[in-house]
Amino acid sequence: MEDWDNVYGFDYSCIKEVALREPLVDTVDLKAVVTKPFAFKRIDLSTAKKEDLAFEAPFKLKATRNDFIHAFIGWFDTEFSCLHVPLSFSTGPHARYTHWKQTVFYTRDTIAVSENEEIEGSIKVSPNARNNRDLDIVIKYQHNGSSGSTSETLEFQMCVSQL
Repeated sequence: MEDWDNVYGFDYSCIKEVALREPLVDTVDLKAVVTKPFAFKRIDLSTAKKEDLAFEAPFKLKATRNDFIHAFIGWFDTEFSCLHVPLSFSTGPHARYTHWKQTVFYTRDTIAVSENEEIEGSIKVSPNARNNRDLDIVIKYQHNGSSGSTSETLEFQMCVSQL
């Protein structure tokens, strides 16, 4: 995020706050993914109720190599297991491109991880009070690694109605 402090000699640091409040929907190259994926929520669409879509869930991410993390990435996988021929697809960076892409949640701090170190935290997703089609997302995490410790609470608003 420090890149915004000097863009070709101009100070765009005010844009950092926008990037930190609103997740970015874009494609992520698989080579940029530093941890193993973690499924933090499963929703059975045949039995789900509206209130099931607001949730808080823990996560634990394990680093696959020594590297730096600048964001968390979200996506969904879908399984239609009740069909005669089960069907599934993923919107993740490891899968074929879809128009849903991935969602990037930038961190304020760079997280230095070593292989097999873990980042633990939680994600809370709820409808926005002013527009229930938009989402309020809170990500809390902590990492105690060989390069130091960091923890943060990140608050995002995702304007789903504009996607």
